[in-house]
Amino acid sequence: MNSIDLLEIAAAVAALLVAIIGHEIMHGWVAYKYGDHTAKDSGRLSINPLIHIDPFGSILVPLMTYFIPMLLGASSGFLFGWAKPVPVNTRTVIRNGGYNAAMQVSLAGIVYNLFMATLASILLVSLAEPTQSDSLMYVFGYLFIIKLLLINVVLAVFNLLPIPGFDGSHFLSYLALKYRIRAVAEFFAKAEPYGMIVIIIILVTPLKIPLVIWPIEIVLNLLLH
Repeated sequence: MNSIDLLEIAAAVAALLVAIIGHEIMHGWVAYKYGDHTAKDSGRLSINPLIHIDPFGSILVPLMTYFIPMLLGASSGFLFGWAKPVPVNTRTVIRNGGYNAAMQVSLAGIVYNLFMATLASILLVSLAEPTQSDSLMYVFGYLFIIKLLLINVVLAVFNLLPIPGFDGSHFLSYLALKYRIRAVAEFFAKAEPYGMIVIIIILVTPLKIPLVIWPIEIVLNLLLH
């Protein structure tokens, strides 16, 4: 493994932390705007990565999604993971802002990821591709921006899917409750323990192509053209 490989891994890890920690903080921040101090009082609006890292979602899953495809012959994998969910008192949010506020809290992390991806795409087109004469710091920065773009798009796409336990399902649940369609919210609540199984099925079957790969490619094309 050469220095460029190490730089790429370091850039990917740094970008993943920025993406997943910011995603969770935004949930808590929007909830705070609607009077819910749960995340703030528990110290979860801090950018300190140590209080956000989840051993499974922040370490094991990213390692699996990045290295296992490479071991199976793919040119490279992609990083996917999550931080510890920020605690939110949904009753307080709904009491102060209604179901629209709860939907905003659900989408806050996705909006953050799309914003960061957009910012990274703007920076990327304004930078020259590194050459052998460039410093390692410049190479790291360039790789970091690429990874920041890719990881944030991946997280946004995954979280938009109506997978039980993920942001997309939370949004649909509150939307359904707003229009008094309780069966939808009850379905997602009952199915939430099986969300991880759904993710695994998507990742290891051809379902990942229409549900994940194509949407990621569409978003990247929109951002880079």
